[in-house]
Amino acid sequence: MKFYDIEDDMTVYPGEYVLHTPSKQIVLCGAFKKIDGLIKGMANGTLLEDKIENFQKIRITSEEYRDSQAGRCKGCGM
Repeated sequence: MKFYDIEDDMTVYPGEYVLHTPSKQIVLCGAFKKIDGLIKGMANGTLLEDKIENFQKIRITSEEYRDSQAGRCKGCGM
């Protein structure tokens, strides 16, 4: 898993996981406010709002993704 900065031409979608660098936590993105320069997200059950510069996107390889999916149940997909 690698992290990279969010550039001006990129979009972070609600439901996407991003890294909040000051707290070193993986956060679930709730809102991406490009005009205001803010991202709202959930971390440890609390709402977090900070500047876009304080977040990084997560890049996962196809092999890492495949490995994370291997432990799922075949019947229901969970």
